Amino acid sequence: MKQINSALAGAGFIGAAHVEALRRLGYVNIVALSEQNGEIAQERAADMNIEKAYGDFSEMVKDDEIDVVHICTPNNFHYPMAKEALQTGKHVVLEKPFALTTEEGQELVEIAGKSEKVAAIHFNIRFYPLVQQAKELVQKGELGEILAVNGSYQQDWLFKKTDYNWRLEPESGGESRAVADIGSHWLDSVEYITDTKIEEVFADFCTFHKTRLKPKKEVKTYSEGSLDMDDYEEVEINTEDYASVLLHFDNGAHGSVTLNQVAAGRKNRIFFEIYGTKGSLAWNGEKPNQIWFGSRDNNNEVMLKDPTLMGDSAQYADFPGGHCEGFPDTSKQLFNNVYQQIITGEQKGFPTFKDGMRELVLTESIVKSAKKEKWVKL
Repeated sequence: MKQINSALAGAGFIGAAHVEALRRLGYVNIVALSEQNGEIAQERAADMNIEKAYGDFSEMVKDDEIDVVHICTPNNFHYPMAKEALQTGKHVVLEKPFALTTEEGQELVEIAGKSEKVAAIHFNIRFYPLVQQAKELVQKGELGEILAVNGSYQQDWLFKKTDYNWRLEPESGGESRAVADIGSHWLDSVEYITDTKIEEVFADFCTFHKTRLKPKKEVKTYSEGSLDMDDYEEVEINTEDYASVLLHFDNGAHGSVTLNQVAAGRKNRIFFEIYGTKGSLAWNGEKPNQIWFGSRDNNNEVMLKDPTLMGDSAQYADFPGGHCEGFPDTSKQLFNNVYQQIITGEQKGFPTFKDGMRELVLTESIVKSAKKEKWVKL
């Protein structure tokens, strides 16, 4: 199989996850890495056994050896880096949100279209095998007409006042935090599964920690660093810890979602339930190899992931029943579709910049609703 060379911008938690997933494909070489600080770039490239390290993204994208650039930086760098990478002839895989504003996002969609390069967004939740199974069953009419969609995405990694990350800062992460960060995954997933569009939202936000203690030195995402109180400074927080959103869908369905990044004990729990006129289903991302089916007149059922019992969705289950597949496998499956399209030119299924733009519109509408305390149409 043809080998493809890729590069990574941003080597934090999610950047390392990209590298691990790409290497599992077997036909992708990660040849370069960039960080804002050249010394950090050298250290992280050495840690991940990547040959080239750059302290300047612009220098890296000029490298003719590179075919694809994965952008895993703080959100404020997504727009300028994706724009530059596309304009220098690179394919792009971008973390979400793919821009801070809809104006930036629309420009990226246009640039990507003119470039004729693959421009993908890392909405990896779609690629859990049983999320694909859920979509297949909804498409086949097994649930009937969709009446309601409910769920949540809850975490506790920002539970403590001493928990801190660049996502808390609007200049780095954008005006929204919980909605843009984890809500975007939930919203993308349910629209993808149900093949419907949210057309109206009513949101309620809360910032439980009005101030937080910011470390004066670097602490990695999801880490439990041991710092003394003298190592912190108190800062004001202006992004939401929590959001509840009522939803109206274009097929007449109603729904709701709760997003919470200070939910003690919930490590990374994305959950949705879809109710139709024939039956219902529910899926929990912390137990991704099970899906629940609800019935009025028969026993409820729990299906375990098993490719021999699945339909077309079995193509996203690489291991037999009883062999669990989870978060790392979703990125592998998404990236495989992206890279296969690059190699063959054939259309493969994965989220594109247009899907990224959709989530920007949703996020901005939800933020507007929370400010105005009223329903907002998209």
